Amino acid sequence: MAQGPPPPPPPPPGPPPPTTASGEKSERTSDIIGKLRPTKLFKLPKPDTYVTSLDFDEKGLLLLAACSDDSLQIYSACEGAHDTMLLSQKYGCHLARFTHHSQNIIYASTKGDDAIRYLTTHDKSFLRYFRGHSAPVTELAVCPSNDSFLSCSADNTVRLWNLNSQNAQARLNLATPYLAAYDPSANVIAIASASTSSILLYDIRHFDKPPFATFDMRQYDPPRASRGNSIPEWTKLEFSNDGKSLLVTTNHSQGHLLLDAFNGELKAQLPRPYQPTWGILRSAPSATPSKTPLGQGDTSFSADGRYVIGGSGADRDLVVWDTQGRVSREGEKKIIRPMCSLPCDKGKGAVVLWNHRYNMMATADTEVIMWLPDEHVGMKPL
Repeated sequence: MAQGPPPPPPPPPGPPPPTTASGEKSERTSDIIGKLRPTKLFKLPKPDTYVTSLDFDEKGLLLLAACSDDSLQIYSACEGAHDTMLLSQKYGCHLARFTHHSQNIIYASTKGDDAIRYLTTHDKSFLRYFRGHSAPVTELAVCPSNDSFLSCSADNTVRLWNLNSQNAQARLNLATPYLAAYDPSANVIAIASASTSSILLYDIRHFDKPPFATFDMRQYDPPRASRGNSIPEWTKLEFSNDGKSLLVTTNHSQGHLLLDAFNGELKAQLPRPYQPTWGILRSAPSATPSKTPLGQGDTSFSADGRYVIGGSGADRDLVVWDTQGRVSREGEKKIIRPMCSLPCDKGKGAVVLWNHRYNMMATADTEVIMWLPDEHVGMKPL
């Protein structure tokens, strides 16, 4: 009896490819990256309000914004519509994150106390409080694979939590551990210590053990005279989806640092095309107290890990760096310059976030903007 054709091979490991809103496979990121344009703008309910953080849910269908007026705004990413407003007037809100359940979120308090709050949007009730920090929380990172999450704080601790318990599972005492990120495998966490100019890598299975790698970043720090203080203004730490690169977002004119995630070597600096101007960039966790609003960094990796999208530093436009593009040498520096700009006349990109399920992104400042590819436009060179 004749046998039929062999079954197709299984899909390669890694994150699922971006799709369209209808669930069909979308164009490659390289085909649309220069065509992204603002398509929907949402004004905030109160004037002089700033968005301090953005997060997409796991399915990429919802967008969550924490705002300086103590509100949490939820938008439908696929429908391009406002969905829900939640108020946290007594405790404030920042670094709002979806858990693996799109109706449940965690966020840091900005007044009253320094607890982390676990909220269900279904009936707007609190499920749990995570207490222990004695100073403002500077980072919340949700584990990609389970119900654990990390918190960093200005009290010089990093704590590992599980959503099912109000007590921290583990704690690290470190100098200024203001930023953290999980790698895509969820086995490794990176913690950035600004005052020591170092990035520490921990095996999450041995969280109580010393780091298995330490990246010394002092050689990449800008001169102290040019940054005004002794602590570099790092604003975000992010692994690429393939786990090969680690991006350190900064507020300095030298731009951002693209590192090899395995050995910490600098792949390239990603300079902004313009000198950053006051009022464009958000406050870094190390720059306290500060008159500028809170934020979570103004860059984001694309879903394929090839591109970095970020603010230009001086105007409303965004810029795109191709991490596989040409690396030029300027003295001892390795530089990747932006490949194109993404024009925007609607608002600043003080907070930038790529949707890793769909070929779209969101930016925010005093409003929230959704970006989609426009087939009628071409790439805009700098």
